[in-house]
Amino acid sequence: MLLHEWLERASEELGNAKALVYRDNYLSWRGLRHRVERRAQEFHAMGIKEGDWVGLMLGNVPDFVILALALSKLGAAIAPIDPTTATREFELMMDTVPLRALITRPRGSDGQPASAEPARRPPFRLVEDKKPKNDIAETRRRLQGTLLMCSVFKRPPPDSKLEPEVILFTADSAGDPKGVLRTRENLEAIADNVSSGLEVDGKTQVLTAVPLFHAYGWDFGFLAPMKHGATMYLEEELSAKRVAKILKEEDVDILPGTPSLYAGLGKMVTAKPLKRKGARFVSAGSRLDAEVAEAFRERYGVRLMSAYHTTETSLVSLDKSTKSPTSVGKIIDGIEMRLSGSDGSKIGPNEKGVIWVRGETVAAASMGPYEPLALRAGRVPVGGRDQEGWFRTGDVGRCDKSGRLFIEGREDDLVKVDGKRVALGEVEGCLEAFPKVKRAQALVITDPLAGQIVVARVVASAKCQAEEIIDHCARNLAPYKVPRRIEFCDSLD
Repeated sequence: MLLHEWLERASEELGNAKALVYRDNYLSWRGLRHRVERRAQEFHAMGIKEGDWVGLMLGNVPDFVILALALSKLGAAIAPIDPTTATREFELMMDTVPLRALITRPRGSDGQPASAEPARRPPFRLVEDKKPKNDIAETRRRLQGTLLMCSVFKRPPPDSKLEPEVILFTADSAGDPKGVLRTRENLEAIADNVSSGLEVDGKTQVLTAVPLFHAYGWDFGFLAPMKHGATMYLEEELSAKRVAKILKEEDVDILPGTPSLYAGLGKMVTAKPLKRKGARFVSAGSRLDAEVAEAFRERYGVRLMSAYHTTETSLVSLDKSTKSPTSVGKIIDGIEMRLSGSDGSKIGPNEKGVIWVRGETVAAASMGPYEPLALRAGRVPVGGRDQEGWFRTGDVGRCDKSGRLFIEGREDDLVKVDGKRVALGEVEGCLEAFPKVKRAQALVITDPLAGQIVVARVVASAKCQAEEIIDHCARNLAPYKVPRRIEFCDSLD
């Protein structure tokens, strides 16, 4: 498959050059290929074969890259999953995407993945309340020389005409997990677009600090470097202090990051200007404030490049000029973009409109629990395609006279928290499912220290503590969706 083909080429052309760097250790391209071959043999012995869909529930560690490439060698589709995914959300993922196997770190004392046998869903989503069939693990085996567990499930093959090479998860308009299916053609086009925009080659050094299980990290920190044999510095601890240390000690050319990461880096009082010339540091995932961009430039001497990227479309626009951080730049070559009214009507110059995208990078299909319901609405839903191949992103934007794109919000209630989609209605439903909460309102604010966070206003039906409500949410929501603060109110009017 494609990723393994790139590995073979890099190992032959680059040999002992650095491929992966993690803390004080590194793997050459030849060494990486050797590790991949061994893991591929191990997976084959477990019964994993071409066409299987396999979940990879790991952070930014060398094993993520090694196992992803081993699965690619076997012709299996890779489904990266956030290791902090809550049980309920993982259960929805398993309902949506028929994983044949799951690789994860052990969560229980017996070394078995806690998510291998999903629990019953809480009642705050309108979904059929029954335990999925065929999710019981057929075998569970520890990978040789690691603590990682591979659970192989008794499940039928995927009911899909496509042959995806990767399935990336995001949220649909209801806030539930949606699997975005990317084909070989998608990956080729994405790698070309990112590489062209950021000038990636075999001498480039990329610091991959944004999570590889998210499309942004996958595209910028893994896919493009793999195609060109660039060196990948992996960092699992997403903290400004740790990233600043790497920037100081290593000659990093490319850093994909989020506005909150750059805000933290800009506050590091010990930071000094970087000596690396021509560094390309990209900000995506949410709006980049001009103050954050300026503070980072003053500390490190590098201007940030804003970008517009989604899981379904990959890179759409990039501000190469770095002159206007609040703009996400101009549409890149190979991508078409248009704006329309919410009903599909034309809009005038510099007016806000719904963003539609078309191109080879747009995912061929997606799988979600509410996809069929949305398609019955009689018009192209958010996250759908029209007959001409235009994809409705759900984002709202405007273009100025020079063609620069500005993101102005969403047409649904999805918001971005540090680059991740959050449906406020989902959070409110979770809050109101707590027995002592009568009504709830969720919103996102920008905290001076923590960046963008979810907070909640609640009307209690009985005496309770904020910690009780937060604990309830933590058991049912992904960590980034959990309210960080609870405000008790007499009413929400």
